[in-house]
Amino acid sequence: MGGEVLSSPPMIELILGGARSGKSALAERRAGGSGLAVTYIATAEAGDDEMAQRIDHHQARRPAHWKLVEEPLHLADALRANAAPDRLLLVDCLTLWLSNLLFAGRAATQAEAGQRVDCPLLDGEIRSLLDALPHLPGRIILVSNEVGLGIIPLGAATRLYVDEAGRLNQRIAALAQRATFVTAGLPLELKG
Repeated sequence: MGGEVLSSPPMIELILGGARSGKSALAERRAGGSGLAVTYIATAEAGDDEMAQRIDHHQARRPAHWKLVEEPLHLADALRANAAPDRLLLVDCLTLWLSNLLFAGRAATQAEAGQRVDCPLLDGEIRSLLDALPHLPGRIILVSNEVGLGIIPLGAATRLYVDEAGRLNQRIAALAQRATFVTAGLPLELKG
């Protein structure tokens, strides 16, 4: 093997949970304990004061030496640009990213209007993410909300969101080597 550099397959981890379940805190603890340089990829946008406060809370909790990349739409591009064998990418969170795509690509508006949902932005970005993940070097932790445990939502856009989030979580879990469900701050290992 004269001079050939062997790279290990990526370690992909999915951490799921409900709102305020402790999933982000668990992801941050695992990232901090990995011994790798950490890049935090934030998908949230501060569209109002309440969301800005949530973002501030997350920022205050993170170590200052972690690199921050803010990417609300083109997640696969951000992962490709920042992945490295000696780096951990922490994505928080997939469901905010999905929501951004649903509204940026007009899928939510189409659903509420009773139209057939045709969203090339949503479909293309999800496909790009799923294609990229298995080929990225290093370790990746993806945080996502489990939104399918409650009642069926009344609005068409909300039903679309729940359906798409469930499908996305299933597809990411299939790629991941490790999956953890968090409730009340307690992790339940599902895979790995």
